[in-house]
Amino acid sequence: MKKLFYLGVGWISVGCAIAGVILPILPNTPMLLVAIWAFSRSSPELAERIRLHRIVGPPIRNWQDNGAISPQAKALALSIMGLMGGWLWYFGHAPTWLAILITAVLVGVAAFVGTRPNGVT
Repeated sequence: MKKLFYLGVGWISVGCAIAGVILPILPNTPMLLVAIWAFSRSSPELAERIRLHRIVGPPIRNWQDNGAISPQAKALALSIMGLMGGWLWYFGHAPTWLAILITAVLVGVAAFVGTRPNGVT
């Protein structure tokens, strides 16, 4: 039963990753990391297929093996977080306390992403 659960989580995550290629709001790399985690508990062969994929494999392996994020991915992530934070303050209608909370989360995530080692894609 556990194996089926993890297999289901893996396939749902792969589906979300595929949707993330089309929909910019869904990040595909984190979804693939969840898929690998779930597949490693249910079907190690599927996890290895993702790790060895010619397009998505290198960033996944960089993260899993070294905790590294490529400079291009860092720049993209930090830029999007900055733009969304600016949009929140300029155009958003959220209460001030919520805008401050969201900004604090964005700053924390930006600090985490910015301090990861540089990976090669």
